[in-house]
Amino acid sequence: MKHSRVATKLSSFAKSGQQSMKYSCQFICQTNPLFIQLTYFTLISFAGYEALKVLKSQDKSNTMKDLDLLFTSVSASTVSSMATVEMEDFSSTQLWILAILMLIGSEVFTSILGLHFMRVKFNTEKPANKSDRSSHVDIESINAANFDPSPSQGTEVTVPSSQLCLANKEHVDPKTIKFLGTVVMAYLLITNLGSLLLIYIYLKLVPDAQEVLKRKGIGNFLFSVFTAISSVANCGFTPVNENMVIFQKNSILLLLIIPQILAGNTLFAPCLRYMVWTFKKITGKEECHFILQHPKAIGCRHLMSTRKCVYLVVTVVSFIILQTILFCSLEWSSEALQEMSSYEKIVGALFQSTNARHAGESVVDLSSVSSAITVLYTVMIAYGNVGFSVGYSCKRLLKHDVYCKDASYGFVGKWSDKGKLILIVVMVFGRLKTFNLKGGSAWKLR
Repeated sequence: MKHSRVATKLSSFAKSGQQSMKYSCQFICQTNPLFIQLTYFTLISFAGYEALKVLKSQDKSNTMKDLDLLFTSVSASTVSSMATVEMEDFSSTQLWILAILMLIGSEVFTSILGLHFMRVKFNTEKPANKSDRSSHVDIESINAANFDPSPSQGTEVTVPSSQLCLANKEHVDPKTIKFLGTVVMAYLLITNLGSLLLIYIYLKLVPDAQEVLKRKGIGNFLFSVFTAISSVANCGFTPVNENMVIFQKNSILLLLIIPQILAGNTLFAPCLRYMVWTFKKITGKEECHFILQHPKAIGCRHLMSTRKCVYLVVTVVSFIILQTILFCSLEWSSEALQEMSSYEKIVGALFQSTNARHAGESVVDLSSVSSAITVLYTVMIAYGNVGFSVGYSCKRLLKHDVYCKDASYGFVGKWSDKGKLILIVVMVFGRLKTFNLKGGSAWKLR
């Protein structure tokens, strides 16, 4: 008798828990997307801060300030590439935490979460009238070019389910959303794992690159994982203080990273469409056909038509080529490139120009480039959440200070606590720029 009561209580508790989860999902899905993303980035930023605070830094005698840890956590989760401390001050475990923050804060990962919430919303919402899902719709709502109406059908015709989905966005099959989420997840794994593998193989094959990391006490695998995630997420962090400057002569490594940067942000939409097309050729699923034919009906902003994808690719490539030409023209004989060969200069200029749009990695000392290039990069990063750093060099002080110490993290590290707090808010809302007057797209094509 006693056991039956316990079983009954457990059963009722499980049912109430299930109902609570259901209502929670409904509440989250019906909440404003801006509030959801703001809450998400706030939670992961504070979780990252707590993890960084608990773990010990590389220099046991140098205890980092709590605000600097919070700043770095927010910068990693919002992929803003701004820092107030040297990256080599972090221990290996702290670097792993930063890598996780960059991964879950990346554009590709957050798009997966958006698709998941969209699918949950479709599953939890109960249609007021099930007859609305009938395959009979008014002839006025469908493009007449897509079917051949029969006179005996009057004003109602039977149309394919994909056309019905197009007529009413709320009727998109949840299986289509789930399938698209699977495709994006596969894209996330392929880009990150592929990038990791390429960088790791390069480090194993090139002794010079290994020697650089060995001198700094950084493992090849940690560097490969961290740099791959950072590049795909377009965060701009690397485990070394000099960013990619110490690899400016490793042109092959820079060329390997450039596609990773593009695939993670500016060319994400064309790559996603190509991947859906590839899945269609391999599997022949109807979901693929619908996604390719009616990208707007899905409600995912990263899905674009073929024409818009072509425009996007042409625009991105054109801007990169233009920046590269201008950079080479103005900086060919400058101090920043003086130790590089002609081939290395061209690759370095291409790498730097690619990073100016969103990523923020540097292959040259930006404080030594001309004012014209600085203005050019300022214009290019105006649309992105990029935190290019010009470093903090004692050589450029107007008055010599014997207590001055060079730093790679830039002028923001010398700001007051209030200034850093303001920048934290700026980074968060910069990450949420897509909600600003329907803007914030990589390029406005719609």
